[in-house]
Amino acid sequence: MEDSLQSADTSMDTADDPLADLSDEQLYQLVEETIRANQVLEAETRMFEKFLRRVEPKDASTSGGHTSFTSSMGHSLRDDTGRMGNRKRSKSRSSNMDRSLKLSAEQKCDIAQREIEELREEIEKLKEESEKVLDTYKAIMEEADMRLAETKKESYEFERDIVKGSVNNRTARVIAEKVMRYFDDRLRARDTLIEKLRLKNSTLKVQKKKLHLQLKQKEEMGEVLHEVDFNQLKIENQQYLERIDERNQDLLRLKLMAGNTLQVLNTYKKKLNTLTMESERLGSEILSRNDLLTKIDAETSFVEVERAKAEKINRKLRQQLADYRVPDVMHYVQEKADLYELQKKVKSWERKVEIADMALKTHRKTWRQMQYGSQVQPQWQLMQAA
Repeated sequence: MEDSLQSADTSMDTADDPLADLSDEQLYQLVEETIRANQVLEAETRMFEKFLRRVEPKDASTSGGHTSFTSSMGHSLRDDTGRMGNRKRSKSRSSNMDRSLKLSAEQKCDIAQREIEELREEIEKLKEESEKVLDTYKAIMEEADMRLAETKKESYEFERDIVKGSVNNRTARVIAEKVMRYFDDRLRARDTLIEKLRLKNSTLKVQKKKLHLQLKQKEEMGEVLHEVDFNQLKIENQQYLERIDERNQDLLRLKLMAGNTLQVLNTYKKKLNTLTMESERLGSEILSRNDLLTKIDAETSFVEVERAKAEKINRKLRQQLADYRVPDVMHYVQEKADLYELQKKVKSWERKVEIADMALKTHRKTWRQMQYGSQVQPQWQLMQAA
């Protein structure tokens, strides 16, 4: 009986345990999913606790609802832990309890929205505080720079006027009167500067009072901007900034398109320039070819005329050649003998001409000598008479 009861209990335990039929890989995946879900639930819990800590001390009217919600949540959690001991409860009831303990999607969205707004406010506050700190540091740095410049200027002037300029050349000591006069001048200049700053401070106080009065008047008249107006202005400013970003993006895109178009235009201009130069070259070449063609036509016509003349002469010569009759041999011999005789006569006449040239040269030479002698004799006679 007891064995049957134990076997029945073990069969019921295996039937109630859904993890008994899963493999190791499926169990590993289930554990990973459970860890991720626990991390998400932990983040949501931290956010909810932060929300409760921030809301409960501020709003007393809503604290009752939140405390009742948390107390009901705690009671339900305790009931749930008390009921964990009994393993034979139905699954539908446990799932209903889990649903009652969890927050709804709207509540989660509200909490997340409130947390986002709080984070934004904290970021804005931190920005303002950091800007104030930066402004103070910048003012301190500017003041330090001004003081350093004034100190350098004062030290330079003191060294120029007192250390070097007020030394007595005879005693090599600083003159006390000049030192006193220098410090008196500096004190008077400092007093005048203090008076100027005091007057400026008083004018600024008057302006501040006027601005406070104007602000109070505007508050009384209802012209002062409230936080809602500032939020509206912030929203409008954000919208305008988004529009400006869109316009800037459009402008950048148009600039890129203009740059690409300009590049394409430059390439087409280069192509047009090359084609224009090619067209001009081809035009000049066409003109030269046309001139050459006219010359070739003129030469062709002239050659045709010459060819006609040559054909006419050729026909005439062919006709003469056809009509030519070879003379007799004796006639050729007689003509040859006459040619030899004529060549001999020519040679003899050439010899006679050479002899006549030589005689002419001798006669010219004697004539010159006779002229020279006739010119020298009167000069000699004149010399003898003298």
